[in-house]
Amino acid sequence: MSRIGKMPVPVPTAVNVSIEGSTVTVKGPKGAMTREFHPEMLISVEDGAVHVRRPNDERYFRALHGLTRALINNMVTGVTEGYSKTLEIRGTGYRAELQGANLVMNLGFSHPVVMVPPEGIQYEVNARTSTVTVRGYDKELVGRLAAQIKDWRPVDPYLGKGIRFQGEVVRHKAGKTGQAG
Repeated sequence: MSRIGKMPVPVPTAVNVSIEGSTVTVKGPKGAMTREFHPEMLISVEDGAVHVRRPNDERYFRALHGLTRALINNMVTGVTEGYSKTLEIRGTGYRAELQGANLVMNLGFSHPVVMVPPEGIQYEVNARTSTVTVRGYDKELVGRLAAQIKDWRPVDPYLGKGIRFQGEVVRHKAGKTGQAG
């Protein structure tokens, strides 16, 4: 049996979990999330915890068992604590700022890059440390938006300029050594 799938997902008192068929809705202090799961996965709320069971031991359902439990756990964690990703901006003239709720970045292009946050997402900018933090209750959406911000100016391995996740290590390459004469 799946080690992840068999663990129940504890539901805090501030969170409401409702199940209609294969649709799970989780409501909490930070927001509400709804997700559709495989119709044959057996999801139930018992004793203040969500339990996920699989119909049989086929390889497909063994894989879905742990995935379903992990996604429900991410939903419960997201509406109670939330998720965040922090990015560092390095490079001369590269900077970010907030205009209202929008993130505006100057990354060496002829125009500023404006990112409008979808519902449930907030941007935070620390100009002193040149960091951008993406916060929200949907783990998947937070990660996708952070990756999209990073894709605007990936780190250059020769100069180290660009946008990177906080704590990301980028190997620097040696440049040309000059012409042999």
